[in-house]
Amino acid sequence: MLARGKVLREVARPQEHDHEAAGPDRPGVLEFVETSNVGRLPELIPLRVARMSASPFSFFRGAAGLMAADLAGTPVSGLTAQICGDAHAANFGLYGTSDGQIVMDINDFDETVPGPWEWDLKRLAASLELAGREGGVSASDRLEAAEDAVKSYRRTVRELAELPFLASWTALLDANALGAVKAHELIDDFERASAKARRNTSAKVAAKWTRRIDDHETGTRRHRFVADPPILTDVDAATADAVIDGLVSYVDTLGESRRNLFTRYAVSDVAFRVVGTGSVGLRSYLALLHGNGDEALVMQVKQAAPSALRPHLGLEPADHEGRRIVRGVQLVQAETDILLGWTTIGGRPYIVRQFRNMKGDIDPTVLPGDHLDDYGRLAGALLARAHARSIDPRLLAGYFADDEVMDEAVGRYAVRYADRTERDHADLVAAVRAGRLPTMDGA
Repeated sequence: MLARGKVLREVARPQEHDHEAAGPDRPGVLEFVETSNVGRLPELIPLRVARMSASPFSFFRGAAGLMAADLAGTPVSGLTAQICGDAHAANFGLYGTSDGQIVMDINDFDETVPGPWEWDLKRLAASLELAGREGGVSASDRLEAAEDAVKSYRRTVRELAELPFLASWTALLDANALGAVKAHELIDDFERASAKARRNTSAKVAAKWTRRIDDHETGTRRHRFVADPPILTDVDAATADAVIDGLVSYVDTLGESRRNLFTRYAVSDVAFRVVGTGSVGLRSYLALLHGNGDEALVMQVKQAAPSALRPHLGLEPADHEGRRIVRGVQLVQAETDILLGWTTIGGRPYIVRQFRNMKGDIDPTVLPGDHLDDYGRLAGALLARAHARSIDPRLLAGYFADDEVMDEAVGRYAVRYADRTERDHADLVAAVRAGRLPTMDGA
C-alpha cells in the first residue's frame, strides 16, 4: 500500500498543490450568493446575507460551493475519501459520547460527499489563515498555523498507517490527545470548552427556552418554547403536526434498540430556529420531548439541501439528502449521536439529531498566534483520522513520503485563497451597499 501511494506522487506532485486561488469557471460573488439562496425561505435571506457580510471569515463559512468551483480541476492524487466538504476551522467542535466522554471531531456534514481529500485539507488551511486575520494574528503565525495543520495531518496519517486496523478505525481525540499532537497551548482552551459543553444539555435548553403553561384544549399543563424572534419562533399547528409526523417516520431510520428508546418520549412542542451561516434560510425545527418524570430531550429537525460540492465533482443526485448526510457522518466520525437519523417532511429531506448533546467549541477567531497554531495541529489530526476511515491510511502515508513540500505548498495556497476571499467579501459588501442584495441590521 505504501508503494502504491508513492506512485500517486507522479499523478499530483506535492508542490503542485500551490496553485491559483480562483478557478477559471467560478461564478461572480453576486451570482453565487443569489444562486445559493434559491430554495431558502425568502424572509431569512436578508439574515443570511448579513451574516456572510460580517467578515471575510464569515463569508468563507457560507461559501463552500464557491471554493469547490475554484478547486474543480486542480491537481489531486486520485484518492477519494468521504470528505466533510466544509472542513473550515469553525466546523470542528466538542460533543459528548454515549458514555459521557467529551471528544472533538468534525461536527458539520451538510456538504459531505465522496471527493478528493485535498479539498478538505486546503479548506482547513485557508480557514486558519482567515481566522487568524480576523483575530489580529501576525502573518508569520497564521502561515505557521496553516502549514502545521498539514504537517499534523501527515504525521497522523503515518501513525494511523502503523496501527492495527481496528485501533485506527476507532481512534478518538479527547483532552489526552492534545499532548500527542503537540497542542499544549490549547489545553486550557479545551478544558474551558469541555466544562461548558458538559453543561450544554437538553435539560439546560428546556430550563432556559421553555415554560410550563396551561393547555386549555386538553386541560393539562405542558412545556412550550418561548419565542425569541427572529432566531426562535412559533410554528402553526399544521407545521407542528407535519414535524411530529416526520419524527414518526424518522424512527424507522434508527437501529432497533434506539427505536425502542426514542418511542418512550412524547412531543410537547415544536418551534422554528435559525441556525448557522451557510444554513440560514433552510427549514430547521426544534422538537421538545419529555420522557421519565421531568426529563427533557430537544431534537433538531434540519432541512438537508443538496451538497454544494456535487456539481463540481460530477456526482449523481442523492436519493435522499438526509440519508446522504447521516451516512457521511457515520463513516467519518468514530463516535456519532445515537439518535442521528433522517426523515421527509412536506416532500423535503431532513436530518434529525439531538440538539444539545454536550456540544461545545473553541472559536478560532479569538485565539492568539501560538494557540491558533496548536488548534491547526489538532484540526489537522482530526481531519486525518476522519479521512482514514474511508481511505487506507497506508496509501496516504505513501503519498506524503515524510516530506514537508506539501505543508509549504498548501500554506502558500491558503494565504492566496484568503486574499481571494477578502476580495470576494468586499464584492459582497459592495453589492449590499448598492442595494443589489437584501440584508438586515444587527444580525
